[in-house]
Amino acid sequence: MTTDVVIAGGGPNGLLMACELALADLRPVLLERLPQRATEPKANGLVGRVVQALDYRGLAERFAGRAGRPVPAPRFQFGALPLDLSSLDNNALYALPIPQRRMEELLEQCARELGAEIRRGHELTAVSQEADLVTADVRGPHGRYELIAKFLVGADGGHSIVRKDCGIDFPGVTDRGFVSRSGQVSIHPPVAIPGTGELDVPGAGRLRPATFTRTENGMFAFGMFQPGLYRVAVYEWASSLPEDAGPMSVEELQAAVRQVLGGDVPMSEPPGGEPTALRRSTGANSRQADRYREGQVFLVGDAAHVHSGVGGPGLNLGLQDVLNLGWKLAAAINGWAPEGLLDTYQSERHPVGQRVIMHTRAQTALLSPGPNITALRELFGELLREQAVTAHIADLMAGADIRYDTRTDGPAHAMAGTWMPDLALHTGNGQARMAELLRPGRAVLLVFAAHTGLAGAAKDWSDRIDVVTATTSEPPADAVLIRPDGYVAWAAGSGTPGSADGLRHALRAWFGDPV
Repeated sequence: MTTDVVIAGGGPNGLLMACELALADLRPVLLERLPQRATEPKANGLVGRVVQALDYRGLAERFAGRAGRPVPAPRFQFGALPLDLSSLDNNALYALPIPQRRMEELLEQCARELGAEIRRGHELTAVSQEADLVTADVRGPHGRYELIAKFLVGADGGHSIVRKDCGIDFPGVTDRGFVSRSGQVSIHPPVAIPGTGELDVPGAGRLRPATFTRTENGMFAFGMFQPGLYRVAVYEWASSLPEDAGPMSVEELQAAVRQVLGGDVPMSEPPGGEPTALRRSTGANSRQADRYREGQVFLVGDAAHVHSGVGGPGLNLGLQDVLNLGWKLAAAINGWAPEGLLDTYQSERHPVGQRVIMHTRAQTALLSPGPNITALRELFGELLREQAVTAHIADLMAGADIRYDTRTDGPAHAMAGTWMPDLALHTGNGQARMAELLRPGRAVLLVFAAHTGLAGAAKDWSDRIDVVTATTSEPPADAVLIRPDGYVAWAAGSGTPGSADGLRHALRAWFGDPV
């Protein structure tokens, strides 16, 4: 059997890839080992630029259950130090709370609506390549079979079979200086404060949900997702497990919290048959694939990089991998990808992964025990009272400090390579948001009304570019060419000489020769 793209892994990254490819009228087949969607609690939401990126596909509204623009977070944390973001002019640190299982449910609905094929209970067991095709060996409910595709995307997690079969190294470090425990439990008054989600812990004081509490013994974090139901995580420094440690219990989790906080947080099994999802692990990995591509095979998400979860960067990084790669694969399959376009996935996303590993390791260091770290935290807290420092950290955590190469010669407009802001526009069809123009998953040439002559320069690319003429209160450029993933490929400033020639050059560099 032959298809356009095989996707290995049915988590959020694999499902979004299926959506992106199907949106481009391709025929992806997604293989997921589990016969049913996992119910075990995992991620609890989205943090960073990815919220806006998904808004540019209309998915943020599905996730939030309401229409309208996402709203940036007024406060956050970096290594358990508070970030006051309320006064930032361009706060890109958005947060959208949603349990991962609900996210996967909505993404699967979207993928099926668009015509993607999702095969649950089908496990990829091996990958091989020959010429320009990939063969996936699959074990399904009725036996083994082969799938042949033009490309294969490995979204199969940190233990990726795809990565291993392609011989891609996964260098990095493992920090074994702590034991982490997590679970889903009931916590009752008076420690649980009704109606607020807060905890009042004897000896530790009042703790807010979705924050980290660092002590000399470890770190504690929690969140409430329905009254009385809490997700709890606790790290103990310099702790070790006996070799015969058996299955984890709620009592073990409670004892670890007591050790870290110095006060008791009574816990019990969650209500309504909800799973406890108890998990114990020693240490954390920070690893990155040495390359994200091997021939016709690409890696996204945890298959490409793993890191500490502090600050919630995982889905921000992985889902933007997908948005970066999806339209490029579609261009290659549809026959108009210019030379080197697929290579830009590696050159653009690998450095971003490096920065996420850097800042998650820095946050882990700030959470560590000892008087020297306490002094460092005090100094860092002083620095975070400077707005410029807070803005730098917020942009780093959000992934808003990305600027991609423009693939053009000579000086580029300040917008080129950066994120396209969600401008309020007036078009020939009425009021619109920039986000709405990108929801079909196509590139957009946005021409502001005083420069309509530039629209004609793109007419030969109309099969892959939407040209929109609009007005806005403060146009940032004469015209802007926006990639399907929301990043600016080219822009022209006021009176830029040779703008039409520059636009045609950018169109060829990013979207190939015209028909």
